[in-house]
Amino acid sequence: MYRGAKSALLTFSSFFILTVFVVPWCCETYGQGGGQGGGGGGFGFGGQAVGGISINTDGVVKNVQPEVLQDLVISRRKALGKDLGFKDAGLRRVSLAGLIGAINGAKGEALPIDVIFLSGLQRITEIHVLPERNDIILSGPAEEVTVDARGNVVGVQSGRPALRLEDFVAAYRAIDGARSGGIQCSIDPTEEGLQKLKAFFRNQQGLASGLASNPDATLRGMEAALGPQRIRVRGVPEDSRFAQVLVAADYRMKRIGMGLEPSGVREIPSYLAMIPAGGSASALPRFWLEPTYEPLSHDPDELSWRINDRKMTCLSESDLLLRNGVARGQGAADGISKKWCAGMTEHYEALCERHPVFADLVNCVDLAVIAALIYGRQLDQRAGINLEPLLNQATIPLPSYPVAKTVPTVATKLRKGRVWIVSASGGVQCQPWAFAAEVNESLDLADSRVEVLKGQQHNEWFW
Repeated sequence: MYRGAKSALLTFSSFFILTVFVVPWCCETYGQGGGQGGGGGGFGFGGQAVGGISINTDGVVKNVQPEVLQDLVISRRKALGKDLGFKDAGLRRVSLAGLIGAINGAKGEALPIDVIFLSGLQRITEIHVLPERNDIILSGPAEEVTVDARGNVVGVQSGRPALRLEDFVAAYRAIDGARSGGIQCSIDPTEEGLQKLKAFFRNQQGLASGLASNPDATLRGMEAALGPQRIRVRGVPEDSRFAQVLVAADYRMKRIGMGLEPSGVREIPSYLAMIPAGGSASALPRFWLEPTYEPLSHDPDELSWRINDRKMTCLSESDLLLRNGVARGQGAADGISKKWCAGMTEHYEALCERHPVFADLVNCVDLAVIAALIYGRQLDQRAGINLEPLLNQATIPLPSYPVAKTVPTVATKLRKGRVWIVSASGGVQCQPWAFAAEVNESLDLADSRVEVLKGQQHNEWFW
């Protein structure tokens, strides 16, 4: 029996660009500040800034200030320490039964580093159900972790973020409820802001001339009219690290698209920079990242599973700004948007190397797919393992992070010949239940399961 009959939707969206007359422009959100949150003491690890952002007590998302980031790096390196217990690299096996035992053994105190970072797992490629031992084994490549110059906990060799126990627990707790509404993150202007913005346009003697003669005042007027943009997270707790990864990745994509910070990848310029002199952009293009997975593989007994190749694809569509709101996907196709998406898709892995938050996003999507697989296929029942502690906040209390509520609108510009262009960017969507439902049979997984049964020694929770 498969628990997940409906597909869950994980959306993480909002590339927002307006075109007015011959002046394509958009509004993006960014800033700086901090916020720490509390609770879930066992998972505490050197501060709670995720993906280079922080969130203040009013829920405003901002970039971490350089001096704060430096302190964060120092505190995280100190928290990581030197005696990790998982310095070797290669294939790692993690026992869920043993992991839960290690969590219980901490008795509410700080969890060991190897537990927090799942013994350095970089990715989960196989899942093995062991009724013989009442256990489920997660397998994948792993390596020692370190803290990079921007405070990310990454593999020493790969530079990619390690998987996190708290993200897996958050995904597992949310996955049943995500079957109907999905897991979603969006940053959108309010309807009130859109109406005020349209009124601002009507009151201008000429937007193009205003941008040319007094661009700063005109841009500040746009910002004031549109006001703060609203952040909405659904399907996972708003105060979870999982939610912050979604917000941070969306925020970072916006800044790259607007040219507010470089991608670090030559093949991924800003969307704004790709518009030719004298050219224009379509009205309200939206960009989003959508993962695609090859079908999951299983052995004939459906006791062993393989998570095959997957990639992030960047997609776009154009919206229209109407009198009574926004019409999704009703705008004209934009060739520049498609070209920008093609670059993002082709060079996404390179982007992950320069901005680990995009790899962190892939990690969270992977964990949502794995949670859907375990829950939907009832692998816990087949193994005879009790995974209820993963669902129980009293048993495994997750940390509480500041809740992201708004980002201030910031209009920016780039002059192309005689045309002023003001722009923005962002977006993601995923269906973990759909990926977990698309499967095929692979005979070689039975041999892999035999190797897992042979490998564990002395009740280790990872080896």
